[in-house]
Amino acid sequence: MTTLYMNDLDASGLAGKRIAVLGYGAQGRAQAQNLKDSGHDVCVGLRSESSRREQAVADGLEVLPPADAARDADVIVMLVPDTVQPEVYAELEISIQQGACLVFAHGYSLHFGKLRPREDLDVVLVAPMGIGEQVREVYLKGAGVPALLAVAQDGTSQARAIAEGYALANGHGHAGVIETTVAEETETDLFAEQAVLCGGMNHLVSMAFETLVEAGYQPEVAYFCCLHEVSFIARMVQRRGIAGMRESISPVAEFGDYIAGPRVINDSSRQAMRDLLAEIRDGRFLATLDAELETGAPVIKAGRAEAREALLDEVGERLRSRMAFLKR
Repeated sequence: MTTLYMNDLDASGLAGKRIAVLGYGAQGRAQAQNLKDSGHDVCVGLRSESSRREQAVADGLEVLPPADAARDADVIVMLVPDTVQPEVYAELEISIQQGACLVFAHGYSLHFGKLRPREDLDVVLVAPMGIGEQVREVYLKGAGVPALLAVAQDGTSQARAIAEGYALANGHGHAGVIETTVAEETETDLFAEQAVLCGGMNHLVSMAFETLVEAGYQPEVAYFCCLHEVSFIARMVQRRGIAGMRESISPVAEFGDYIAGPRVINDSSRQAMRDLLAEIRDGRFLATLDAELETGAPVIKAGRAEAREALLDEVGERLRSRMAFLKR
């Protein structure tokens, strides 16, 4: 594994190039502002009806229709949602100049063949290891979040240099840029979302909360114990590692970790994780997701509705409204 830092990254690949950021969600906004603050010529490509146009203009960025943004750009950053990237690329392909570079923050569309760039184009992956808010917040502190870097297609022999320059401009060199492949980034990202970050954590928290409430404990107490304190432990693990976290908590909590953790997360959990990874790698998850989206996303809609109606969400919304520090 090769990890690159500030002095390892070549800034020349991005020098003098015009960059078009397509999309202005969390990542789009963060990366467009970072690139601009790093001294690069940046515009944002948004449709006329986009609700993000006003924010982008207020942030001091040039906003153009996507086709115009793509036509003028040497580097085009695909930060629209993964599920609409193929449609956006198909609409803009004729406008993209010969030998331009496409930058992706996640390899989903590329890895699963949803989007097939022209052969003359450079195609690179610079994937921040953090949500958009963190990408911007840490940059403003003079640092950056880690990132993964891969070259998917080298149409001009300049793809690697552009990727390194982009990672440097977005602040990633401060924390480290790890060389990878599109396949590795995509498969590990999807797995982590399902097993830990979203699927695993959300269901673990919900079930623990429900167990306490069913046993007669106050929902407010259960909320603080099972959800609110998760962020504190997560930050401790991030800063100190699991060993450091265990050495920082009370002996009571540490002992409970050792004897109870394996009862909740055990060999059956590990097998479920292996099954999830296999489904991601062999395309079964992709097929299931495609079917979900083609039928109007019934599972997603039902899941959102169920979460909004849950006691956990009702209690949490009420308690969070009184905690000003969470709104900063």
